[in-house]
Amino acid sequence: MLDFLPAAARGVIASLLLALNTILLCSFLFVVALFKALPFAKRFSEWLMNHTHEAWVTNNKGWMNLVRRTRWHLKGLEGLEGLDYQHSYLVTSNHQSWVDIMVLQYVLNRRIRPLKFFLKQELIWVPVIGLAWWALGFPFMKRYTKAYLEKHPEKKGKDLETTRKTCAKFRDNPVGIFNFAEGTRFTPGKHAQQNSPFRYLLKPKAGGIAFVLDAMGEQLKSLVNVTIHYPAGRPGYWDLLCGNVQDVVVQFEEVPIPAEFIGKNYEQDGEYRTAFQGWINTLWEDKDALLDRLHTEYPDKH
Repeated sequence: MLDFLPAAARGVIASLLLALNTILLCSFLFVVALFKALPFAKRFSEWLMNHTHEAWVTNNKGWMNLVRRTRWHLKGLEGLEGLDYQHSYLVTSNHQSWVDIMVLQYVLNRRIRPLKFFLKQELIWVPVIGLAWWALGFPFMKRYTKAYLEKHPEKKGKDLETTRKTCAKFRDNPVGIFNFAEGTRFTPGKHAQQNSPFRYLLKPKAGGIAFVLDAMGEQLKSLVNVTIHYPAGRPGYWDLLCGNVQDVVVQFEEVPIPAEFIGKNYEQDGEYRTAFQGWINTLWEDKDALLDRLHTEYPDKH
């Protein structure tokens, strides 16, 4: 524990450990990636990269515990303990801070497969990190704009077809697919601009989750619905590095995915789109009510 040091010193140490962890494991990852294209080494290299991803998260947990022994209040443990490492899940959460991603990795690491999220196909060309995403098997999607489809109607539905082919590899390789339904971090300004009907949440964007179900719904066991609350207020990433995050409350709920939502096309089926939006909004109404209870049980301390 480094809590005897000034917060800024802890932040510098944590930053260096994070950078070192990333450089070392990415370097190893890139070496393994060279063998990924070889048929005889593909399965072993994917196994090794998966565990390298988990090792990166485990090492991050190490420096998080080193700078401060955060109190973790994990609720709904029956949902968490019921998760199966050998199955695929869709994970969603409310989004308040960049710290959310580290929280989700901290609590879900090795309970399910490492979290992956859909990326625009163009991002594969981002230097270094694009290669890391490819090596780790992050699914890349090709989306056409409405303007493009108006000029090329023959391409309608091709983007989803391409993504389905990309996701076919997960049939034999379980995966944790992650999506922030709100699409962006909560701020009072965004909340007011949206005129959000929720007290603690932005409006959910059902299309993102629907796209995942459209592409790989039959492969997903269920939806892991996570709710995160920071009793001391929303922390920044520097707060995490400095060890200033004292308490984190995380509520888990495993939600069955309705069978009628599998194998549908969100963009082209208006009836399905309306029903799906209603389902997501109901989940968000329940999440908002839960956050209201958590704010009472674990009140803000600032």
